[in-house]
Formats: sequence, structure tokens, C-alpha cells
Amino acid sequence: MATVTLHADRAEIKRKFMGKVTGAKDSVIPLRDVIKVVSKEPTRAWNGYVQLATEQDRGRLVVATAQAEKAIANNSRTIMFTWNQRKTYAAYLAMVTAAVQAHGGHPLG
Repeated sequence: MATVTLHADRAEIKRKFMGKVTGAKDSVIPLRDVIKVVSKEPTRAWNGYVQLATEQDRGRLVVATAQAEKAIANNSRTIMFTWNQRKTYAAYLAMVTAAVQAHGGHPLG
């Protein structure tokens, strides 16, 4: 329900209509603003995600609860992945982690 374009200095996330139903919006995230790459690998039972966390997400990075998981899924800087998209998940996670590191960030927090 979303498409990500990774540029040298930013990630652009474009969402289809159904991807916006939860409240997530299209977004442009400067890679220099990413303080942590938060991820969860998709399984057969649960969707996974990659979130480019910025200062706006700092308070949410502390608590790992069902409510926090819902907040991550509804975040405009998060891309969700199904079990069938696990190769795409792995490729995107590797590319975005390297891009954040290239901008002097510490993607693992």
C-alpha cells in the first residue's frame, strides 16, 4: 500500500488510498534526520515493518507494547511488509541502513 523511493539524501514514501486509511500520510524523510532504523521481520503470522525514526518518534522508541506497535504501523515514516514481501523487506532494510550510515547516522540507535 506504499512505495518508497530512496534517494542519496532522502526517502520518499507515497501511499495509496488504502495505505492512508490508518492515518499514515505521504512523507519525505531527510536521511540526516533519521535517529534510528526500527525494524521487525515479517513472519507468516505477523506483518513486519521498517520505520525511519526521527526526533518526532523518540518517546515512542522506549516502550514496546501493543499500543506502541500500532503507533509504529500508523506512522508516516513506516513501511509495512507481509510474509510474501520478506525479500523486499530485507533489501530495503539493508539499503536504508547503509544510506543512514552514509549520512553519519547510527541506524541501530
